[in-house]
Order: sequence, then C-alpha cells, then structure tokens
Amino acid sequence: MQNKTVNLIQIDWQGPYTLKELHLLNDDSLDYGIYQIYGKHMVYGKDALLYIGKADYQTIGKRVSQENWWDTNDSNHLKIYAGRLSGEKTPDEEQWSYEIDLAEKLLINVHKPAYNSKSLSSIPVEIQDVHILNWGDHRDLLPEVSGLRWTSKLDHLLYDTYKLNTPVK
Repeated sequence: MQNKTVNLIQIDWQGPYTLKELHLLNDDSLDYGIYQIYGKHMVYGKDALLYIGKADYQTIGKRVSQENWWDTNDSNHLKIYAGRLSGEKTPDEEQWSYEIDLAEKLLINVHKPAYNSKSLSSIPVEIQDVHILNWGDHRDLLPEVSGLRWTSKLDHLLYDTYKLNTPVK
C-alpha cells in the first residue's frame, strides 16, 4: 500500500435552521461548507436525512435558497444543518473549495441520503485519502468517516490475521 498523506477535514455542524432562517447563513466571511437537510420522506418517514449539499463560492443560505425546498416536502418541517470546515488556519479559496468538494462526495457516498441519487453512481478515486471528523450537531452523520474504509483502495491488500509465533515444545 502506498503511504500517502491523509487529507483531514474537520466539519463543525450547527443547526437546526428552518427555510425562514436561511438569512442567518449568509455571512460572506464564514458561511461556506456542507449542509444537510432533514424532512419527511414517504419511505424513510419523518425527520429523515434527505440531502447533503455543498456551498462554495456562495453562502449556505444562498445555495439552499436556490433549491426547490419550498415546493417539495413539507417545508414547514424541514431542518437544515450547516457544516463549516475548520482547522488551524483558513486555506486559500481554491483549497477551501476543493476540501468542500471532497467532503461532500465522501459524506454522500457513505450516508446515501434519499435525494442524492445522482451523486451515488460511482465513488471518486480522490476521496480515498480523505478523513472527516464531524463535530457539533452532526445529526445522523457518523462522527468519523474515512475514505479508506468506504472506497475500494484496500480491497486488494493482502493481509493475514495476527497470531503469536510461539515455539513448539
């Protein structure tokens, strides 16, 4: 196995917000990242994870308002959770956007939200070395997600179960 640097992405989740509160997610200095939408689904029931999306180069509030959530589902009961990337220092916009893209792809492929079927066709190779730590109110998302676990990178690795080599008496 190739020893490659792991791309650690930490996401701090806050919410819930309603569609009427999207204006609270329009701070041009920090409201970029990933968002989750929960609501009623005819198969999965009420308060189910419906969608994971990304907002880069525009705020989460602006991005969610561009989607048709007002006309679909029971818009009065939708819950939106905002995930902002965090770390030691803010990267440049290009790197920040790249990390948002990687995080969205891995989270969608692991959690398989009901309305994200388009993004589930194949697992992108670039998420193999991504490791996500979800902090705060991450709701139904796993607290820790690794591309190594959810991609085929380790499928062909030869391994054996550990056992002690004790001499025969």
